Amino acid sequence: MSLMNVTPAPASMSTPFPMQSLPGVPVLGVLPELQKNPLRVMERATLEHSPVVRLPLPLVEGFIISDPKLVEHVLVGNSRNYVKQTRGYEMLRKVLGNGLVTSEGEFWKRQRRIAQPAFHRERMLAFGEMMTTATTDMVNGWQPGKPFDVANEFMRVTLRLVGETLLSSDVTSSASEVGQAITVALEHLIHRTLHPFGFPEWVPTPRNRSFQKALSQLDRVVLGMIASRRDGSGPKNDLLAMLMEARDPETGEGMSDEQLRDEVMTIFLAGHETTANALAWTMVLLGKSPQVEQRLVKELTDVLGGRVPTMSDVPKLTYTAMVLKESMRLYPPVWSLARRVVETEVIDGVTLPKDAIVFICSYALHRHPDFWKDPEAFDPERFAADAPQPVKGAYLPFSMGQRKCIGDTFAMVEATLVLATVLQRMHLSLVPGQQFTPEPVITLRPLGGVQVVASKR
Repeated sequence: MSLMNVTPAPASMSTPFPMQSLPGVPVLGVLPELQKNPLRVMERATLEHSPVVRLPLPLVEGFIISDPKLVEHVLVGNSRNYVKQTRGYEMLRKVLGNGLVTSEGEFWKRQRRIAQPAFHRERMLAFGEMMTTATTDMVNGWQPGKPFDVANEFMRVTLRLVGETLLSSDVTSSASEVGQAITVALEHLIHRTLHPFGFPEWVPTPRNRSFQKALSQLDRVVLGMIASRRDGSGPKNDLLAMLMEARDPETGEGMSDEQLRDEVMTIFLAGHETTANALAWTMVLLGKSPQVEQRLVKELTDVLGGRVPTMSDVPKLTYTAMVLKESMRLYPPVWSLARRVVETEVIDGVTLPKDAIVFICSYALHRHPDFWKDPEAFDPERFAADAPQPVKGAYLPFSMGQRKCIGDTFAMVEATLVLATVLQRMHLSLVPGQQFTPEPVITLRPLGGVQVVASKR
């Protein structure tokens, strides 16, 4: 689909949609299918139908787009017309408030400007040793020959790292409590997103009570970090310090505790959940691909020579990065994006009406045979320096455009150092008989975890 013919249209226009539509039941459309398996519905629409597919839903028009040029148009070219005022983001705001992921407009731009310096490459130099130390502590706790859930281990270590590197806080004592609270919260949010006709959240159902308890646990940890800084102690150059010292240029006012809470909660959640999932899926793929693992370990031997990796090694670990990029192609941590149309737009005869919801399924787009050769294969060579670049708009591990993840470089550095530190010392074998099913909550988790057995190299 070419984007040469893009024109606005009045919201009142009534043009037939020149596109396919997924079959659904009366009134509810495809909602029952989405409730059972949202990933499968998105994948089917993306891979088996036209570049723009109408998604019949109650109360709202839905569309799934799978043409990279149209994806780029929505996320970059005319992003002002496609905003985050969707039910999914409405649910996410119940946990993240009005933080960087969920906020919009001038408020978002201001918050982004404040937070950006914390993610500059120069700041990363101070983080490398923290990352390898935390990973070494994790590996030292493993008992060779005894099965364990490596997905849970990665959640714990990335939680520790986001606390230490960006917030200068030790959250290891709360790791189990926080991890369980995040799981409850994310499962609740995706359930509420897909069940719009359920009980209101003020009704004390077991699910609602569990969510409120989880949210209270997360608030207690995050607000505790903020309170401990209000007395003037602590570092002056981490992200939390930057946020606390920021002042509105017009009023001179700083952030309220509520604003700080939203930003810290966003960094706290987004800063560890996504990287942990990427690492967990990488171990699944490596466990099934011994030749890839052997080449990766050879790179670690050649580059590191047995010593602990450092920040200066990251640019040299090219194959390690290729493995991670390919892992995020097959299992993108953020598996789907959604935007609401502000004003009706006609693109090559396709009308996207005002207030419609546009979905982009990264998981399916990353497996589209029109843009990827042998798309189901795990092949890190796709990301070699001399390989053809992916079609722009067809690879979205961190989204794209101005709303691209602020922590993309941080995440890649962290994942590279954690993976290198683990595989340099240990071989992880997958416990036989597991079914590695993607669980599409807000992020893409391996359902039931990843059971492995460690053995020293």
